[in-house]
Amino acid sequence: MRAAVVYEHGPLENIILEKDYADPEPGSGWVRLRVRACSLNYHDIFSRQGMPGVKLSLPLIIGSDIAGEVDALGEGVEGWSVGQRVLVDPLPTLETRGMNGEAFDGGRAEYCLAHAGQLVSIPDSVPFEVAASIPLAYATAHRMMVTRGRVQAGETVLILGASGGVGTACVLIAKMLGASVIACASTEGKLDRLTVLGADHVIDYVEQDMREAVWEIVGKPRVFGVGGVDVVINSTGGGTWVDSTRCMKVGARLVTCGATAGFEEKIDVRYVWTFEHNLMGSNGWRREDITTLLGYAEEKTLLPVIDRVVPLAEIREAERAMQDREIFGKTVIIP
Repeated sequence: MRAAVVYEHGPLENIILEKDYADPEPGSGWVRLRVRACSLNYHDIFSRQGMPGVKLSLPLIIGSDIAGEVDALGEGVEGWSVGQRVLVDPLPTLETRGMNGEAFDGGRAEYCLAHAGQLVSIPDSVPFEVAASIPLAYATAHRMMVTRGRVQAGETVLILGASGGVGTACVLIAKMLGASVIACASTEGKLDRLTVLGADHVIDYVEQDMREAVWEIVGKPRVFGVGGVDVVINSTGGGTWVDSTRCMKVGARLVTCGATAGFEEKIDVRYVWTFEHNLMGSNGWRREDITTLLGYAEEKTLLPVIDRVVPLAEIREAERAMQDREIFGKTVIIP
């Protein structure tokens, strides 16, 4: 089979396109999928480069967001049949002991393995590239916004990194919930597209001081209750928490699911206790987040924003564009 393989951690050039890689064989409880779409995530870059303190078995086929058709069944698999359209829920389980494309080979290939317990049926009307865009970005955003952040109609939500996969998902979900959105991005083109998505206000964080720009929109937070935003979605890190907390009103919530720009943060805790801020993490998603979003996609209530759909042969350029933050939304690979 054709596959994009990483034999050693390092730069983009370490992604090797193989034309005749061995087809995987499903063991007991597992299935083989014919991959029809695999979306990229920023996490893929960490897997390719190597992560301090995290050991990945090499060689490795990266790719966690996988949609395709059941191609072969391992012994003991029930409830699924060859040809069924399925999405893989890559959340680690007792059976997988890790995530697809990290603990074992993922979806940047013509075929891959998944445990039967990971499979979710894709409605006939939902395209593979849409389904493959859901788990890591959209399901994560759904848990952040709905379960953890508890965003309500009429609230104001500040979204950092709003042009990425998680960010665009958060914009769409916030608007669906009836919230007002302040979206931050780095170029005029991205800001224009965020406005089209429904963002009520946009901030170019390269040209503007984010804190000052937010204060101009909602007012400076005051301890007697006026000014500031209700929720901050911050999945970028990179030294942004000080300004984020200075934009939060009394009792506001900050929710994070990651730190693509850097993990170490400083924070002035005086504002946390004075304004009774709630700082919370949101770790991944749950199966119900995926099924809810597939339902939205079937109804066309909420569809993932896809920047580009490209063949496997263009994987290096696709990952480079994501790494350089040139994309808006999701990138999908078609093996």
